[in-house]
Amino acid sequence: MNFEYFLAKRLIKGAAHKISISAPIIKIAIAAIALGLIMMLIAVSTGVGLKYKIREKVAAFNGHIQISNFDNNASDVSIVPVSLNQDFYPKFTTINGISHVQAVASKGGIIRTEETFEGILAKGVGKDYNWSVFEEYIVDGELPDFSGELNEQVLMSRLMANRLNLKTGDNFYAFFLKDDDVSKLPNQRRFTISGLYDSGFEEFDGVYLFTDIRHIQRMNKWGKDEVGNFEIFLNSFDDIDEKSKEIYGKTLSTLDTQTIVDKYYKIFEWINLFDFNILLIIGIVIIVSGFNMITALLVLILERTQMIGVLKALGSANWSIRKVFLYNATYLIGIGLFWGNLIGLGAIFIQQKFRILKFPNPQEYYIDYIPVYIDFSTVLLLNLGVLFLCLLMLLVPSFIITKITPVKAIQFE
Repeated sequence: MNFEYFLAKRLIKGAAHKISISAPIIKIAIAAIALGLIMMLIAVSTGVGLKYKIREKVAAFNGHIQISNFDNNASDVSIVPVSLNQDFYPKFTTINGISHVQAVASKGGIIRTEETFEGILAKGVGKDYNWSVFEEYIVDGELPDFSGELNEQVLMSRLMANRLNLKTGDNFYAFFLKDDDVSKLPNQRRFTISGLYDSGFEEFDGVYLFTDIRHIQRMNKWGKDEVGNFEIFLNSFDDIDEKSKEIYGKTLSTLDTQTIVDKYYKIFEWINLFDFNILLIIGIVIIVSGFNMITALLVLILERTQMIGVLKALGSANWSIRKVFLYNATYLIGIGLFWGNLIGLGAIFIQQKFRILKFPNPQEYYIDYIPVYIDFSTVLLLNLGVLFLCLLMLLVPSFIITKITPVKAIQFE
């Protein structure tokens, strides 16, 4: 049996250890480790959860990558059509990692009611549109069905409906300028609200109206095989830059690609700051936890000075005695990590399941509740990181053992 481990085990289980002067200090150190891990788990899960949720919402309205004509149109309105007859449509088979391709078209307009009016961006979608990303945002009614004949159904945001005093099932008129001659009377369309959505993203909810793409094609005098642009969805957001370059190389020279990171760079620059905040919190917590463990270890060493002297008198090496106390410290850190994981992961699970904690100002974070996300690899890395760094910090105070002489230590009281 390992002598150092055996001795550390006896010290931990001994009754004197539990009633010693160091007992409250050890409990404080264990609590610091547990509380620190809880803070790290919550910081990582909320930071990553919010980051993923915002990315998911931006992608729901735009896809991950957009393919459009090379032109100087910097707006979201479709002006020059793109042919549907592309090698990558309806499935992008030449590049791996692409989950879906859909054709869309957008046109600016105005909704006018008896009481008020609102500017809109009508997004025309077809039967290939991926509605699954919108299902969780539906708050009333149902998704429109564009798989059959041309119909008047639209999906409107709750924010826009409240501004216009409309509800599900109501009819309204929308007006769209003619691109070929803006001096002519605008195109007028009568629509019916099939459902309301609420993504919490006011930048999109305030303008986007989803309608049948055939309305846009008719108003723009396009053919059935002409659309505004294509939206590409990826299996993994982390591959967005790499896949964008691959897609650009696989499409015609007249087509351009743009990622949502480039299109909404301010939003993504903001959420990238979450990573820095998470690392800052983890660094501070590890330092505080480490200093608490250093204090506990020093107290343990001072409390066991006579034992150290006896072990040295019997021929034990300094490193062997240091290992006894490092084993002891590892045990204490392990207890702290156990309770930290139990409480931290439990709190994360409850928040994920019941969404108890809400943002006081949802419009600032584009979501009303605090989203959380955690995976096994992150939990494992946090635990191993805390254990390794705390033990690394404990190597320095354990060096004090080498300064203890047997003669003075045995007489120490």
